[in-house]
This record gives sequence, structure tokens and C-alpha cells, in this order.
Amino acid sequence: MDVIKHLSSPEHEPITCIDMHTCGEPTRIIIKGYPSLTGTLLEQRSQAKTQHDHIRRRLMLEPRGHYDMYGAILRQETEMTSAGQANIGVLFTTNDGYSTMCGHATIALGRFLVDTHDLDVFPNRKKLRFNPEEKTAQLRLHAPCGVVEITVPTTDDGARSDPSRPVSFTSVDCFATALDVKIQLPNSSLWPSNFSVVADFSYGGAFYCFVNVRQLPFLRNGLTSFDMDVANQFTKVLKATINSESNLSYSFKHPKENDLSFLYSVILVDDTLGTALPDSQGAEAGLCFFADQQVDRSPTGSAVSARLALAYARGKLKFGDSWTYHSLVSLKTRDEAAFVGTVLEEVNLGETMKYPCVKTKVKGHASYTGHHVFITEKDDLVGNDGFTMQGLAT
Repeated sequence: MDVIKHLSSPEHEPITCIDMHTCGEPTRIIIKGYPSLTGTLLEQRSQAKTQHDHIRRRLMLEPRGHYDMYGAILRQETEMTSAGQANIGVLFTTNDGYSTMCGHATIALGRFLVDTHDLDVFPNRKKLRFNPEEKTAQLRLHAPCGVVEITVPTTDDGARSDPSRPVSFTSVDCFATALDVKIQLPNSSLWPSNFSVVADFSYGGAFYCFVNVRQLPFLRNGLTSFDMDVANQFTKVLKATINSESNLSYSFKHPKENDLSFLYSVILVDDTLGTALPDSQGAEAGLCFFADQQVDRSPTGSAVSARLALAYARGKLKFGDSWTYHSLVSLKTRDEAAFVGTVLEEVNLGETMKYPCVKTKVKGHASYTGHHVFITEKDDLVGNDGFTMQGLAT
């Protein structure tokens, strides 16, 4: 610590982080040292992008992070916290920017925000609602997509989270936007000439494109055994193709917020894999490529909400039905590391929607991995901008 104090200066404020993972997917929670932001949460998101993006790069990318690092910047004051509709806000960070919702990070944040009693970090900690019968605490998190309610299992007195039981969150309004869309891909040596795929699109706090792997000749074995590089190239080309086709922009158009209207991820779905956890009707697996081709180790919580909305739109699930969603990590390690999603209710957005809009519940486990204090040194030749090996190779 003496070294850190010696190297620190007002222009190089140390940044304190708590690191966690949810089903193997990291969340680096920035709890102290981030510059002040003002305005609504979406305005704060814009400020973070335009004025402080060097901090995201330093913490997410090498040498402090890595290509698949994920982050969460706590925002103690937002328009929703001021109105009493949320306990705290958050901005989510990726390898190339700022996402609008993240389920795995929300699960991790639920545990941390119950565990911390530092009122500088979480001023509204004492306002959490504790249920002594269920031994749970409830908190409202203001994410860029809206307010989500998190239920965190606790110790008998509510002072700490109980890691043996899963955290759950209730989603923002979720809805399918397009089903069975045929998309023609540019020619490649990886697939036949004039190759097309059929995809679905849905929103769960961010917009997702879903492709069943059984239609892909280079994934004949599904997600049991495959070439990750080929899957990466395919999803990258597919996402670029979708973004280049103006006639497909409706599939990731939010009815109320333009800032939410972008395609965040492509997910490869294998509905033949996975063990159903207790109280769920079935299981499937998925592999998520998001942001700049980050690979999600978790089943992707906001995508689970989007998949539930898809299943409801297709009539495959009804209210109260639950489904187990696996990632490669839970498939290969512990089934219990999967997420379980439940369709809660249908809601009216007050807009003309092609498919129904639903609320969902997603639950999973998160664990702590570390506590870090990061610094910058003015004479550091390569470490203060952040880099990736993938970026250096292009």
C-alpha cells in the first residue's frame, strides 16, 4: 500500500474494484475512484463514453484486464434514485463500450450490494427491504435499460448474502421483434455458396439475434465439440451483415429509447443439450458473442430474458413456466451453474407491438474472486491506454 500511495496523485487517482464471476463470467465492479458524472443515467453513460473512456480501456483491456473482461461502474445518484424508484445505478462496460443491460453482472451486484456496509459505496444500503421469513433482501438497480429488482438470499439477520442460494432478478419489459428471418450471408470458405440462415430477434434489456446451430454445416455436432474460431468468424459476419441491411433495422428497434436500439449480440443456440434443473420444464444451451466478439462464459442473463420472451411468443412457454439455460461452462463443469428463467407476466407497453411483452425472472450463482486497487503511472509506456492482442494483430 505504501507503493500505491507513493505513486498516486490527484491526476492518477487509484481505482478500487471488487472482482466477481457468475458461472465463470467476470464482473469487475468499480466502487471507488471513478470521476463524477451528472444527469440522467443515459446522460452519464454518454459522459463516460466521451470523457472517461480511457478508464474503461485501462480496466477492461490488457495489461489490467483481458479481451473478455466485463465491468460495472456504480452510480450512486441517478434520476431513479432521486425519485426513490431505485437504490443505486450502474453502467456496464465491455471490451468496446457500454452495454445497456447485463444479467450476470446484476446477479453479482446483488450479492455485493447486500454484503457492503460502506455508505460511501452504497448510500442506500440501510434502505434495502429485508424479508426475515424468506431470509432475502430486495434492492432496485437502475440499469441503462431501466430498473430491475434483485432478490438476494441472506443470512438470518440480513447482514450478508448467502452464497449457497441463487440470486434472482426481475427483468425490464422483454419482447420478441422478429421470428424466422432469412438472412443471406456473403460467400466464405467456411460455408457453402449462397448460404443463408434463419434467425430470431428479441429484447431482454439489450437486443439479441438467435441462430439454431443445427442449420450450420460447420457445427454439425452442435455445441458439444466445435471450432471456436469458426464460430467467432460466423457470428462476426452475421452481425455485420444484419447491421448493413437497413431492412433489418426494425429487428433491434426499441419502441421508446433510441439509445437502446442496437444489436448487442449473436447467440448460437443448441436446444438438444443441457440438464433441466429442478422446477424447470426443460433445458437448452447457448454460446453468446457480444460487444466486439467477447465470448460470454455465463448463459447471459439478459439473453435468458430475451429467450423467454421468444419462447412465450412462440407459445412454447406460458406464465409460471421455467426453463434452464446452459453455457459451455455449465455444460462442461456443473449443471447447477446454469441459469433458470421464468415467465412471470404479460405487460402492456402502450405501443403497437407485433409480439407480446413479458416480465421474466432469472436466477443464478455469483462468487467473489478478488479485491484490487489499480493505478496509472505517467511513465508507463503501454499500460495506460489499454490494448488487446486481437487489436494489435489487425
